[in-house]
Amino acid sequence: MKTILAGAALLLVISSAALAQTAPQPNPLATRPGWEIGAQAAHYQYLEPDFAKLGGNRAGIVAVGTAVSAAGVFSRFDFRGSYGRLKYEGSGTNDRVPDWILEARVVAGLDWVGRSVSLSPYLGVGYRYLYNDLRGYTSTGAAGYRRESNYIYAPVGLTARFHLGDRWILAPTFEAEIFTRGRQASKLSDTGLGYIDVTNEQKGGRGHRASLMLERDHWAIGTWTHYWHIEDSDVQFAGVVGGIPRGGLEPENYTREYGLELRYRF
Repeated sequence: MKTILAGAALLLVISSAALAQTAPQPNPLATRPGWEIGAQAAHYQYLEPDFAKLGGNRAGIVAVGTAVSAAGVFSRFDFRGSYGRLKYEGSGTNDRVPDWILEARVVAGLDWVGRSVSLSPYLGVGYRYLYNDLRGYTSTGAAGYRRESNYIYAPVGLTARFHLGDRWILAPTFEAEIFTRGRQASKLSDTGLGYIDVTNEQKGGRGHRASLMLERDHWAIGTWTHYWHIEDSDVQFAGVVGGIPRGGLEPENYTREYGLELRYRF
């Protein structure tokens, strides 16, 4: 009996190895199902023209989950978390300002796969949250406060994949961000000057992003850039300071970010 079982086990191992050798490899031009995790390094700049700017380096993580049907229809969820200690320049300067970005997106699209190139258009919905903490005083004694930014937008994009040989893939992506709504919470009470907290609505803006990734089997590495231009918000009552009613708004601003990313695919 032991001999029979050992022989059966040996046959199972041999047949499994043979199947693994003959099983077709996934098409490297097609969107791959499964999970990816990765890390980012980036440079960030936020600008309010003629008023203030924040800038510096940041680091982050990414996680992606993708499902693909037999017809080439795919859906993807991706998450990004990024942190930096930035420099503020405006009413004086302030170094090492804590700054967080959290972003979650769901998109769906379709693969058109050729012999050496594929095209994958997609669209979806995204949410971006930013928090920075300017509490304290700048070099000129100006008081800072906490800020929370919330964007809801619709990404519309296209990924192309070019087969370079030996399963190496070059994958550029171009994407437009259709800004649908923003909400800015400013904790002006942090200043201790008599202001109250204000929440402003942002209705105008646009964005885009692009990336260029080099892929092979389980790994992907490349560069990327993000851009936002958000218009002036509405004006909300911000308290009575010095006997004068004050209004608060989130001014027109620009965000530019670029970096490197490395991902591992399961």
